[in-house]
Amino acid sequence: MDAAFGETLIALLPNLRRFALSLSRKGDVAEDLVQITVERAIANHGSFDASARLEPWLFRIMRNAWIDMTRRNRTAGTQVDVFDMPEALPTDPGPGIEARLMLQSVQEAMQDLPEEQREVLHLVCVEDMSYAEAAEILAIPKGTVMSRLSRARLALADRLGIK
Repeated sequence: MDAAFGETLIALLPNLRRFALSLSRKGDVAEDLVQITVERAIANHGSFDASARLEPWLFRIMRNAWIDMTRRNRTAGTQVDVFDMPEALPTDPGPGIEARLMLQSVQEAMQDLPEEQREVLHLVCVEDMSYAEAAEILAIPKGTVMSRLSRARLALADRLGIK
């Protein structure tokens, strides 16, 4: 990364913060978005066209990061801060033990899947990647990812006795 890129990036931090606040409407989330954007910009500065303006490129990175973040939050379920609701802390160890046993069963069942199904299942369900990202990583069409994932889920459910 050259010094001019870094200086321009630093000069644009207030603009990035404003855009992040307009997207998230929450200060802590906005700060996370700015950090993600700067990390991605530094990591991918080689792909930036020096003849173009830096600001639109950074805003596009931030918007994509925001979309990723909202998708993950949509599937994450309800999150509760234990400091706000200490009664949310588990007191019965039974559900935790059951969850660990189920996780162990799932891991064992996944090992029995064919490698192509196991890879897709891991990328999409464990690493939380999109079908397109998994397809790119595995160098296969998106439809193949969807097909393998469907077969993997059915096989896993069958092995675990879930119907």
